[in-house]
Amino acid sequence: MLLHYVGIRVVLVHGGGPEISEKMKQMGKESVFVGGLRVTDQETLEIAQMVLVGKINANIVALIAKCGARGVGISGSDGNLILARKMERQKVEIGGVQKEVDLGHVGEIEEIDPALLNTLLGTQYIPVVAPIAIDRYGGSLNINADTAAGDVAIALKAYKLVNMTDVEGVMDKGRTKVFRKLTIPEAHGLLKSGAIGEGMIPKVNSVIKAVENGVSFAHIINGNVEHNLILELFTKDGVGTMLSLK
Repeated sequence: MLLHYVGIRVVLVHGGGPEISEKMKQMGKESVFVGGLRVTDQETLEIAQMVLVGKINANIVALIAKCGARGVGISGSDGNLILARKMERQKVEIGGVQKEVDLGHVGEIEEIDPALLNTLLGTQYIPVVAPIAIDRYGGSLNINADTAAGDVAIALKAYKLVNMTDVEGVMDKGRTKVFRKLTIPEAHGLLKSGAIGEGMIPKVNSVIKAVENGVSFAHIINGNVEHNLILELFTKDGVGTMLSLK
């Protein structure tokens, strides 16, 4: 809200992985991940839509209203914001053997149409986006929220992309050091070396893509620590990891 009130136009793209996993557990389903992405059958997709759109998105909009601003909850399907296609089968090593895995209703983003977001931003609303996309046949696809946020930032020609997660930032292989600043080549090197774990892979890939496509700076910070967003954006040293071209 502070960013909004000082004139920074904010778009909030949210995920909901832990809540989806918990709801699946309550319904007797086990969560399976491949390369940090959730394997999504039809029932899992319906659970994801229920949790992301019906619960988390609505709760965030209510919190924004409580703080005196105006939030609008949408999904990637609204206004054809996120157009996607079904993701191709992914290669994964199981028991030392390379196999191809079908992730189900998981989408790869084809196109972002920012028209609806620009309309909302232009009238002082804060868009809150759930990462459920639409395909060319009107079907729904689950999109990784980190990937969606990065692509939305590119489409909006955003100055900054901030990824709020539950760790301090990008860390070394021993998980003892947080990299405060990384160039894109350095980030690629960490990915290739295996220093970056599964859950962080989509986050790092999304911020790399964003910076390579016009976003000036990208940040990965711990959103569980009070004031971290302000400290990262408005102090010299910051509290998380900042990525830039060089």
